[in-house]
Amino acid sequence: MSDNGAIIHVREITKRFGDVEAVKGITFDVEKGELFGFLGPNGAGKTTTINILCTLLKPTSGTAVLNGFDVTAKPNDVRRSIGLVFQDPSLDDRLTAWENLQFHALVYGVPTEERLGRIENVLKMVELYERRNDAVKTFSGGMKRRLEIARGLLHYPKVLFLDEPTLGLDPQTRSHIWEYIHELKKREGTTVFLTTHYMDEAENCGRIAIIDHGKIVALDTPDNLKDKVGGDVITVKTDDDGAAKRLIEERYKLEAAVDPHGVSFKVKGGEEFIPSFVKDFERKILSISLRRPTLEDVFLSLTGRAIRDEESGAKDQMRVAAKAWTRRR
Repeated sequence: MSDNGAIIHVREITKRFGDVEAVKGITFDVEKGELFGFLGPNGAGKTTTINILCTLLKPTSGTAVLNGFDVTAKPNDVRRSIGLVFQDPSLDDRLTAWENLQFHALVYGVPTEERLGRIENVLKMVELYERRNDAVKTFSGGMKRRLEIARGLLHYPKVLFLDEPTLGLDPQTRSHIWEYIHELKKREGTTVFLTTHYMDEAENCGRIAIIDHGKIVALDTPDNLKDKVGGDVITVKTDDDGAAKRLIEERYKLEAAVDPHGVSFKVKGGEEFIPSFVKDFERKILSISLRRPTLEDVFLSLTGRAIRDEESGAKDQMRVAAKAWTRRR
């Protein structure tokens, strides 16, 4: 990626907490209008990096520039350029849904002539328009989550940070939110910086950076990352799986394994491989299936760990950061 098109430009960022180096000299760019995913296992440095980009933490060393502003030297300009949707709500429970959004629109300078229309639009998008005049303290956790997302989208930020944006929401609401995110991205050119443990959401990303032990271990498109795992997984059940395994290894020079489901092996371009394989294979094929590598496979291959929720320490850090950011506004 070229520097000229980057709206986020990170170079050799390091962050230390005492003797602990949480982020170790990472470098990456995010292009204008890109939907960029950031994935990492527990304690990998993902939350710390995001907090630096959002001006909630200062880096120990290195530089980060967002929308042309250095995050350390020009934090207020950076904050005006971003929207934040945290895992945990930072709403004012005493205000109504409409009042929360009105206050946010006022703080961010949404033009008066556009304010009412935007508030109505985002409330309808998250299906809270009928509850617009109700105090937030009467909302369920899911309703608060939807309002938090509506607030983050309200001012059409240059960069929208989504930290687990649809965590705990039902599939229909998740789908509606993603439709709106894609629409906003297309119409306004908004750059979206996403963290998620939902791998179907990560598939929305143009590129994904995987961070582990404070370092970025991979950065590419979802398809390219999955290709690096080793190809599609084909499982074939035959009249003699042991003989089939030997034949596959000898003829195709592929590593194969036998389990109760049959003989499994990896090959690139599985859909193109299967027709000729079925035609030429010398054993009787009872069944054959193909499974493409998933981002779960990529994550496990690169880090040796499965994707799971952040440890409580990381969650606590984000909660503190959310409150600090709200106070600074």
